[in-house]
Amino acid sequence: LSEKMADVSLKEAALIVGVVAACYWNSLFCGFVFDDVSAILDNKDLHPSTPLKNLFQNDFWGTPMSEERSHKSYRPLTVLTFRLNYLFSELNAVSYHFLNLVFHGVVCIVFLKVCKLFLDNRSSVIASLLFAVHPIHTEAVTGVVGRAELLSSIFFLAAFLSYTKSKGPDNTIVWTPIAVTVLLVAVATLCKEQGITVVGICCVYEVFIAQGYTLPVLLDTAVQILRGKGSIPFSMLQTLLKLIVLMFSTLLLVVVRVQVIQSQLPVFTRFDNPAAVSPSPARQLTFNYLLPVNAWLLFNPSELCCDWTMGTIPLVESVLDVRNVATLTFFGFLGSLVVFSLRYPGDSSKTVLMALCLIVLPFIPASNLFFPVGFVVAERVLYVPSMGFCILVAHGWKKLANKSVLRKLSWVCLTVVLFTHALKTLHRNWDWESEYTLFMSALKVNKNNAKLWNNVGHALENEKNFERALQFFIQATQVQPDDIGAHMNVGRTYKNLNKTKEAEESYMIAKSLMPQIIPGKKYAARVAPNHLNVYINLANLIRANESRLEEADQLYRQAISMRPDFKQAYISRGELLLKMNKPLKAKEAYLRALELDRTNADLWYNLAIVYIELKDPAEALKNFNRALELNPTHKLALFNSALLMQESGDAQFRPEAKQRLLHYVKEEPQDANGYFNLGMLAMDDKKDTEAEAWMKKAIRLQPNFRSALFNLALLYSQTAKELMALPVLEDLLRYYPDHTKGLILKGDILMNQKKDIAGAKRCFERILELDPTNVQGKHNLCVVYFEERDLVKAERCLVETLALAPQEEYIQRHLSIVRSKIASSSAAEQPALPAGGTGTGTAAAAAEGKKTSFQDLNKVKSEQKGSSATAEDSKGHSKSKKRTEKVSVDKESPKKSSEEIRDIEKKRVAALKRLEEIERILNGE
Repeated sequence: LSEKMADVSLKEAALIVGVVAACYWNSLFCGFVFDDVSAILDNKDLHPSTPLKNLFQNDFWGTPMSEERSHKSYRPLTVLTFRLNYLFSELNAVSYHFLNLVFHGVVCIVFLKVCKLFLDNRSSVIASLLFAVHPIHTEAVTGVVGRAELLSSIFFLAAFLSYTKSKGPDNTIVWTPIAVTVLLVAVATLCKEQGITVVGICCVYEVFIAQGYTLPVLLDTAVQILRGKGSIPFSMLQTLLKLIVLMFSTLLLVVVRVQVIQSQLPVFTRFDNPAAVSPSPARQLTFNYLLPVNAWLLFNPSELCCDWTMGTIPLVESVLDVRNVATLTFFGFLGSLVVFSLRYPGDSSKTVLMALCLIVLPFIPASNLFFPVGFVVAERVLYVPSMGFCILVAHGWKKLANKSVLRKLSWVCLTVVLFTHALKTLHRNWDWESEYTLFMSALKVNKNNAKLWNNVGHALENEKNFERALQFFIQATQVQPDDIGAHMNVGRTYKNLNKTKEAEESYMIAKSLMPQIIPGKKYAARVAPNHLNVYINLANLIRANESRLEEADQLYRQAISMRPDFKQAYISRGELLLKMNKPLKAKEAYLRALELDRTNADLWYNLAIVYIELKDPAEALKNFNRALELNPTHKLALFNSALLMQESGDAQFRPEAKQRLLHYVKEEPQDANGYFNLGMLAMDDKKDTEAEAWMKKAIRLQPNFRSALFNLALLYSQTAKELMALPVLEDLLRYYPDHTKGLILKGDILMNQKKDIAGAKRCFERILELDPTNVQGKHNLCVVYFEERDLVKAERCLVETLALAPQEEYIQRHLSIVRSKIASSSAAEQPALPAGGTGTGTAAAAAEGKKTSFQDLNKVKSEQKGSSATAEDSKGHSKSKKRTEKVSVDKESPKKSSEEIRDIEKKRVAALKRLEEIERILNGE
C-alpha cells in the first residue's frame, strides 16, 4: 500500500493515527464479549494443534460449512489473523484489540487516499477524520469479531485504488491493475463476504468517472444504436471489455462461494430476524423501514446497541404506520441524490455518485432485501457504508465553508461534530469492557429485546450470581413469552439454585413451545438447533431421580427422532444407559455419535469408560489412547488411562502410566489425586522415598485426603517408621473418626511399638462401636484383654469372635491357648497371643485402596452459553473399580515359653482381602 499512499503526507498519516489512538486506546482494556466468545474462546481453529486446512473447511465460528447449524460465514483469512494472535499471546485480549486498532488506522489512511480521488485535500482529511472518530465503528473496532470488517475494508479499498490505475494513455487498457484488483477482491471476500461488492463500485467508477459518461449520454447512445443510426464507439467497446472481464471474474468468485456454502442458506429463526418470517406487506414494509433506521444511526449515533434482534424494532405491519413517512422521506432524499449524480456532469455529481456507491453497494448483502440475514440491524456492517456518508458530509461541508457567510459557522459545527463523536467513541468503548457492561448499556437503549435480558443473565450467571441472573431471565420470558431459550435459561438457573421442581416446570414450558414432531421432516428447518437442547436439559434434570430413568431416556430418544444427527443426544443417552446398567446399548449410542464426529476426543473417552463397564480393559485402553491422539492434553484420558495401566498389575505399563500421571499433574498442578496415584505407583515399584514425597505433596494440597493419609501411614509402618505413622494417623482420624482401618493400624502401633495398651484398647473399642461384627477389631480387643491378664474376659471375647468367623483357624488356636492357660494357671510365664491380629494378623500393611475411581467427564460445557438458550452439561460416565487391599501381619513379640506359640508365629500369612468400593476421587479421596 505504500505506493498507493504516496499522495498521503506523513503529517496527514500521523494526524489520523494520533486521532485513532486517542479514540480507541481504552479498547485495549476490554475483554472478549458477545460474539467474541464463539469466534475466539470457543473456536478450536485458533489452536496450533488444529490443521490449517480446517480454516478453509469451517465457518467463521469454527463449525464445518457442511453442517446445518453453520452460519455459512466463510472468512478464513480473518480467522487466520486470530490464529496468529493466539500463537503470540494465546487468549490475552490486549493483543487482539491492539491489532484491531492498527487495522482501523490502516483503513483510515487508505480511505484518505481514496477520498483524494474525489475531494480536495482539506475535505479529504476531514472525511477521513470523521470516519476515524465515528462512534458507529466501535462495534467493528472494539469488538474483536469486527476485524472481519476491518480486514475486508483494507483489501476492498486497495482493490478500488488498483482499478483506478487501469486506464492508460489515450484511453488504453492496462491489464495488470485489473488482475491485481481481481486478486484483491478475492482476498477481501475471504475476509468478509461484502468485499465482493467493490466490483460494483469499480464498474460505476469506470462508466461515470473514468469515461465521464452521464445517464442522458448513455441513453442517447443506446437509442441511436437501437435505431441503427450509429455504432458503438471504440472507447465504449473498451469499457465494455473491462466490465465483462471484471464481471466474469466476479461471477467465478460467486460460484466458488456458493460451492463453499454447499448451496445452502443458513437457518435463522424468527427471534433472530422477525421480519424475515413475516407475511406481506409487513415483511417488505419493515425491511424498507430498516434503511432509514440505519441512515439515522450514521447521522445521529447517540443511542448505540450491540443487539437489534427480536423485539428491538417492532414490525411495520400496516401502510398506515407513521414510520412509513421516514421510509418515504429516506427514499425521496436518496432518489434526488441519485438523479443529481447521474444526470449532471461535473466534479460535484461525480463525488456524490461515488459516495452513494460506497453507501449503497456494500450495504446490499446486509439489507435483507434480496435474502434474509441473521440480524435486524448490525452496527458493524455500517463500517464501509459510513465511508460514503463521510465523503458526503465532507463534500457538503466544503460547499458551506466556501460561502463567506457560513464559513465560521461551518468550522464551529465541524469542530463540535468531531469532538463530540470522539468523546462518544471513547465512552462507548468502555461498554465493551465486559459482557455485563455491554448488555446493560444495550438495555438502556432497548428494553424490548429478550435476548439482551438473557445475555445480562448469562453474564451474571458466569459470575455465579444466580439469584440476580434469574431475575433477568424471568424478565426475558415476560418480554418474549414464546422465547424457548429464555424458559430454558430460567430452568437452568433454578437447577443451579437447587430448585428442581421450578426448574422442571420451566423446562416443561419450553418443551411445550417446541413444534410438534413430524416424522421424516427435518427439524432444523423449523427451529434453531440449540432449542432442541430443552430435551437434553430436562432429561439431565429428571434422571437424578432413579425412578425416572426411563422417562429421561424417552426424552433423549425424542430429541434423536427429531434430529438424527443430534450428537449431544447420543452422548447424553449413552451416559444414562450406563447408569441404567445397559453398557451394550450405551456402546451403540457412543458409536453412533462417533459416526457423526470421529474427531471428538471426549467421545472416545466415554467409549473407553463403557469398555471398563464391559470388563474389557484392553479395548478401554485403546479408546483412551485414541482420545489422547486427538487431544494429547485430555486430562481425564491421561489420568484414567494411567490408572487402568496401574490396575492391570503389568509392570511394563508402569513407566507409561507414570509419564501420563506426570503430564496430568503438569496440566492440573492443584489436583491432589495426580500426586496420590504417582505415590501409589512408586509404592508398587518399591520406591519408598519417592512414594513418601508424592503422598506428602497430595496431602499438602488436600490436607483431608483420606486415602493419601492412610497410605502414607501404611508406608511408614511397612518401612519400620511406625512412630512417624502415628501423627499421620492422628490427622486421618481427626478428619475421619470412623476410619476402621486407620483405627486398627493405630491400635496395632500403640500396642506393639508404644506398649500403650490403654490407647490400643480405645481404638479397638471404637471400631466395635462402629461395627460390632468387625472380626479384626474384636479379635484385637481380645488380645488386649489377654495382655491385661484378664484371661476369663479374653476367653469370652474369643468365643464371641469365633461365633462371628467360625471358619478362621487362628481364632480357634488363640482360644485354645487361652483355655490352656486358664487350665494351667500355675505356669510361670504367661504365653502371648499375636498382638494386633486382624483375621490373619494386623492391618499394618492393608493398603487403603490404590484408588481407581474414574473421574467424571467434564469436557463437554456445563450449560453452553449462547445468547439465548443453552444445553446443560452431560457428564461422562464415572466408574469406580474395586481394588484389592494387601493384608499382612506386623512383627509380633512372641514369648519363648511355648513351642505351640512359636509354631503359630511361623505360620502367619499375608492374606488379600477385598476392600469396600473406594469413594470416587472427585469426592475427596
